[in-house]
Amino acid sequence: MKSSGPLRPILLTGASRGLGLEFTRQWLAAGHRVFALARDPEASRGLRELSARHPGALVTCPCDVSDDASVAAARLRVGELTDRLDLVLNNAGTYGPGEDELSTLDLAEARRVFEVNTLGPLRVSRAFLPPLRRGDRPKLVHITSLMGSIADNRSGSALAYRMSKAALNMASRNLALELAPNGIPSVVLHPGWVKTDMGGPRAPLPVEEAVAALIKTIDLLTAEHSGGFFDREGRPAPW
Repeated sequence: MKSSGPLRPILLTGASRGLGLEFTRQWLAAGHRVFALARDPEASRGLRELSARHPGALVTCPCDVSDDASVAAARLRVGELTDRLDLVLNNAGTYGPGEDELSTLDLAEARRVFEVNTLGPLRVSRAFLPPLRRGDRPKLVHITSLMGSIADNRSGSALAYRMSKAALNMASRNLALELAPNGIPSVVLHPGWVKTDMGGPRAPLPVEEAVAALIKTIDLLTAEHSGGFFDREGRPAPW
């Protein structure tokens, strides 16, 4: 596979911290224009610092991916500044109630996890599909987890999170088929166990290392990878 090379307009969700903030930092350092969506970008010290260092190149925008009106408002805001996107990265996510099992599962909380982890990427993908269609070698990427793998599940628990990510994997495969005529690949990527607020302090992988590997993999994605499930190094992951 060959690298995609040229600088691009990129949009991502969940940009205020963790993986999203590091994606934003590394893409800005590479010279790309980044549209960074988060529920409350002004509350993110990291985004404020990046905005000061990269005026014009970084555009922050409020967006709650679980809310239709919020996604629509973000679409209008971004549309005022660009008519094309080369990459949409659905990164926003929540772990939910923790190690829930059948006896402890809060169904209302499980619905909230689905709203963020599964329906959120669909909302964002649908809203930003028009500018993505006009992009240069456009790509649609979703951050998933190996915890959404049915084949890999040997420990159980985390019902809401596991189910939401398994559903996201299926949604991405559907989008790959639907968007094939547009030449837009849809892919899910597993970053690994990363030292973020969600991953926790025991995670072995620094966020800088995980994101650097993910960016290399995203750059090398082509139509032949559409519908796939890969780890951060681009290796196929078990469904």
